[in-house]
Amino acid sequence: MKVVSTEQIKTLDRLATEKFNIPGFSLMERAGQGVADHAMRLCRESSLDSRNIVIVAGHGNNGGDAFVAARFLKEAGFAVNVLLAGVIADLRGDALEHFKKMAKSRISVRELTTERDWQKTAGELHENRLNQPAVVVDGVLGTGISGPARGAAALAVRFINTFSRTCGVLSIDIPSGLNSDTGAAEGEAVHADLTVTIGLPKMGLVRQDALEYVGKIEVVDIFPSQLAVEAESDLELITPADIRPFFHRRKKLSHKGDFGHLFIIGGAAGYSGAITLATGASVRSGAGLVTALVPQHLVPVVATNVPEAMVHGAPETDSGSLDDSLWDTWREKLGQYTALLAGPGMTRHPATRRLIEKILRESSIPVMLDADALNVFEGQASKLFERRGKLVITPHPGEMARLLGITTAEVQADRFEIVKKASMLTDSTVVLKGAGTLVAEKNGKVHINMTGNPGMACGGMGDVLSGLLGGLLAQRMSPFDAARVAVYLHGRAGDIAAAQKTENSLIARDLIACLPEAFREIIGV
Repeated sequence: MKVVSTEQIKTLDRLATEKFNIPGFSLMERAGQGVADHAMRLCRESSLDSRNIVIVAGHGNNGGDAFVAARFLKEAGFAVNVLLAGVIADLRGDALEHFKKMAKSRISVRELTTERDWQKTAGELHENRLNQPAVVVDGVLGTGISGPARGAAALAVRFINTFSRTCGVLSIDIPSGLNSDTGAAEGEAVHADLTVTIGLPKMGLVRQDALEYVGKIEVVDIFPSQLAVEAESDLELITPADIRPFFHRRKKLSHKGDFGHLFIIGGAAGYSGAITLATGASVRSGAGLVTALVPQHLVPVVATNVPEAMVHGAPETDSGSLDDSLWDTWREKLGQYTALLAGPGMTRHPATRRLIEKILRESSIPVMLDADALNVFEGQASKLFERRGKLVITPHPGEMARLLGITTAEVQADRFEIVKKASMLTDSTVVLKGAGTLVAEKNGKVHINMTGNPGMACGGMGDVLSGLLGGLLAQRMSPFDAARVAVYLHGRAGDIAAAQKTENSLIARDLIACLPEAFREIIGV
């Protein structure tokens, strides 16, 4: 799903009316109904035993969407209170028409203009447990707003944020106070748990500066499909609809050879966890077979923890890492495999570089490199261009910085351009990990994933992604498609695990255990 600018959204709004005869009133109706659907889901997921929803509306189109949502929520049996940041007399156009329609549903509306108004209302809601909302909807400021929130809008933002710890906060289109193109908060901005963006995702939602505010992102489709397809953008948001087509019901007469064979190379003394986690995730990927090659002394560790994989020992260096002499034996067996993953826990021993160079030079099957398989090429990204087969690399920002010979701060300052540059330099599919993981291929196309949560900022999560991606690559997905599917499912499994365990106590093994549920959501069985 394409990520677009504010100006592009304005153009789509205009074309929907001019070319397809869809009035703004109808577009607003669609938007508000979608917001209501997501608000109901957020309410059901709330730990509060409440069907109370507070909607905070502004004067513009965001307010109009909010009025529509209020009406649908009331019809669905929710207790709805609307707080207007200003006065009714200032409403205009479609927003005013939808306000009038909402008013016929006898929904409570309160005009709030002063700081005292907002403080009094907040106090009433916080103190009265019976009226405590399960969800607060932010419909104050929309796209096209520049500069900090002012006046009643600024007071509304502050009011909404007082509920961020006690209930779910849903922002319509973009959290109020954020710039919809840059993602910057020039003053106070709403901290949302969920942003329901209208039509197409806005560029500001996926910028690094915005990630602290937007929460999860859902899209309400209001435009004719032809308009969305014609919108120009080199950045797309990865959605369930994008990855669902890659999964089909398996045939009754299928056998394990139909689903590929992944060859994993990794591990070293003191780093048994990385290769164990990668192998464990790969057997959950749907691959038919998984073979892991590890230093001889690690065979019992990996084999015991991942009995579904075939684990073999290989010659070691004096430090307990893999010796590149192993390739003399294993290159002859490459024909058994459909993809190769190297890197988890290998260390930066000189033998590691020699081994990876041999793999790249002689392997015709798709290769995925992670962790130390990349670190050994510090400052020499172009070396990865010298290879025989297709390549996927999955650096985190520090590894990307080492690979390109720049600082981590430089990587994070311009992630979109950096991932494009790395893809061109290495002629490969590049996954730049982190909040808002990016997937790029050398034609300049970049996709961004917004599943996942801060609980995944712990050891082993990258190894789980490597194993999952490697397993999908072994199932003969293209490198770009395997990367998109993997980062989405990895993040979604992390979200499911966090809901069960909390973000604070999340560990990598929890995520592997939740991969089946992430798959189930996509496959639908």
